[in-house]
Amino acid sequence: MNLNDEIQKLLSKMTIEEKIAQLRSVWIYELLEEGGKFSEEKARQLLRYGIGQITRLAGASFLSPKEVAKIANKIQHFLIKNTRLGIPAIIHEECLSGYMAKGATIFPQIIGLASSWNPELVQNIAEEIKKQMRKVGVHQGLAPVLDVARDPRWGRIEETFGEDPYLVACMGIHYVNGLQGNDLRSGIIATVKHFVAHGIPEGGRNQNPVHVSERELREIFLYPFEAAIKHAKAQSLMHAYHEIDGIPCAASKKLLRKILREEWGFEGFIVSDYFGISMLHTRHKVAHNLEEAARLAIEAGVDVELPTAECYGDPLIKIVKAGIISEKIIDEAVARVLRAKFLLGLFENPYVSEENVPEVLDSPESRKLALEAARQSIVLLKNDGILPLSKEIESIAVIGPNADNWRNMLGDYSYPAHIESMIEMSKRGLFNLRLPEILESELKSVPVVTVLEGIREKVSPTTKVYYAKGCELTKRSDKLLQEAVNLARQAKVAILVLGEKSGLTPSDLSGESRDNADLILPEAQEELVEAIRQTGTPIVVVLINGRPLAIERIAECASAIIEAWYPGEEGGRAIADIIFGDYNPSGKLPITWPRSSGQIPLYYNHKPTGGSSYWWSDYVFSSSKPLFPFGYGLSYTEFYYSNLQISPNKLIPAKQTEITISFELQNTGKMAGEEVAQLYIQDEYASVTRPIKELKGFKKVKLDPGEKKRITFILPIELLAFYDEEMKLIIEPGEFTVMIGSSSEDVRLSEKFEVIERYEVKVRRSYFSNVLMC
Repeated sequence: MNLNDEIQKLLSKMTIEEKIAQLRSVWIYELLEEGGKFSEEKARQLLRYGIGQITRLAGASFLSPKEVAKIANKIQHFLIKNTRLGIPAIIHEECLSGYMAKGATIFPQIIGLASSWNPELVQNIAEEIKKQMRKVGVHQGLAPVLDVARDPRWGRIEETFGEDPYLVACMGIHYVNGLQGNDLRSGIIATVKHFVAHGIPEGGRNQNPVHVSERELREIFLYPFEAAIKHAKAQSLMHAYHEIDGIPCAASKKLLRKILREEWGFEGFIVSDYFGISMLHTRHKVAHNLEEAARLAIEAGVDVELPTAECYGDPLIKIVKAGIISEKIIDEAVARVLRAKFLLGLFENPYVSEENVPEVLDSPESRKLALEAARQSIVLLKNDGILPLSKEIESIAVIGPNADNWRNMLGDYSYPAHIESMIEMSKRGLFNLRLPEILESELKSVPVVTVLEGIREKVSPTTKVYYAKGCELTKRSDKLLQEAVNLARQAKVAILVLGEKSGLTPSDLSGESRDNADLILPEAQEELVEAIRQTGTPIVVVLINGRPLAIERIAECASAIIEAWYPGEEGGRAIADIIFGDYNPSGKLPITWPRSSGQIPLYYNHKPTGGSSYWWSDYVFSSSKPLFPFGYGLSYTEFYYSNLQISPNKLIPAKQTEITISFELQNTGKMAGEEVAQLYIQDEYASVTRPIKELKGFKKVKLDPGEKKRITFILPIELLAFYDEEMKLIIEPGEFTVMIGSSSEDVRLSEKFEVIERYEVKVRRSYFSNVLMC
């Protein structure tokens, strides 16, 4: 019997209550007694018809990995033995920067991984996340985020792979491949989100309307999703919260049925963002009640309601029985859920081996991977020659609110950050649960190395390391400030560790729902920098943060600036490795760095009339140029580009499917290092306006001093296509400029080729350049 026959056979046995049960989820805390034990009594009430999913078994509890596995097995046993059809549940968790669970590895936040420009590293991390989740009985991860980030005021910028659709798509595909693997029976279903254009909300405010044209929607914001679905075969997708042109994404038949299923052939299942269906009634006001919200979402194509049953419970049952919607629509959604359960192998093997689950999932090997990821995620923004420091330096003053704070090393979808948010929301009555106050030592689920700890580990026994907090994140303290000034005067160099805290509570400065009108450091931190500058001691600034910040004044004061983002559990060691030269910085910015929030939106691939003010170019009191451009990042060595070759230099798209672009790259410095060589293309003239340049390939290349390699990009012609005035995907005849460089502005080599004939792309066969090295 083939898969479709098995699905239909099971579907034919189901009552309407059993069908709709497969389209919803329950929070794990709804099934637990006091003390965290599984409650069969609650299960008999909530799971009597079965269930589609279990929400955050680990991520919404204080359970250890062994306890998670034990309860996962109990839930599956209950469903198999105590429901009529015995259908197991999919257990989903968050896994943005690591499996969001007690004792799991916390990798750098995604904006940091994007800064590595290393898709293979992203895939390795996703594979490790998969192993940790599968060990305890999890089947679906609500990641990766494929939002193209166009407004750094938005708090969720840190969750994205940056501003460029090509970079986002490439990183996203490798994340999906790592998470799902070659066989879902041993993999985790990836959930690409948030569909679509979530990264450019009105005013930079979370969940606000999005204003975007059809052409920009397809070329920029849909592109990473299309690539992840067609190329990586992502098996799940989550709709976004916002609206586009008056239609909430959760109710958009155009997005979820026409584009996603009809045009792209998506066969997986669509989940709601948490509470996203009920928001059609409560926030968007397009549904008069929960029944109407359920109708709009199910007709649009949302298969599963998360995190619990608000609309896909009694409201959905009621309108099906009343004949308001067809049971055929329900059957289609249920079939997609059952398909996923069959592909996961849940019917054959719903349980995990509890005895094989470690006390802590964060193994030495995974910590080693977290350290390497943190190293590669760090971007050196400025260096006047002060770095790297000698480990034998006489004295160092380590100063700042983020210098010795483990919590602030982590992104918003880390386990400690989310447990904090759940406690805060429960206090405010936003969640129907009671979570106890817990000690910081309990919240710290794995060891997290601070910058101060990393520096102390690195320096010689004779080096004096002074520490002063200097200020709180947002509050000045005369006492703390004076202490910092006194210690800075005694030191040969002052390392100022500044930035933000990420999370979802009012005390957090970035993260989901923590949007900021200005891209500024808090005033207390600005005052700290100025006070240390006046001591005359050289300053090295380390930024721990989730978004570009307007640091032009700080850049003037500092001898060096290190952008570390939220570097995860091994971040302190990675930063120390950079400071003292044990690792040569190789990170590049995945997002343009504005001078001020007044420049937003600001991104490198703007149109010809963008990026400046006609005709004097700059603002009245400020430059229109970014502080640091997309793709930018310094190294402790130098790289020389030469000998660009393009073949063919004239091509007919119907006959020639690719262009070969090659050049030589040499390390001309005295230290081994990695360079991210970047390929940009410009369509010189077209029937609709085109960006001044577009990223179409990149490669991270490691070279020893003096070593030279030839880098070859195989560029598929589909990467030249755009949507014309009639919204046809075409390649137009004309000249194209190839630009090879170290950043979007630091172009080292340039040459042209010509397309001879117009060509309409019926089926997009390729999304990326292949790269060869010799």
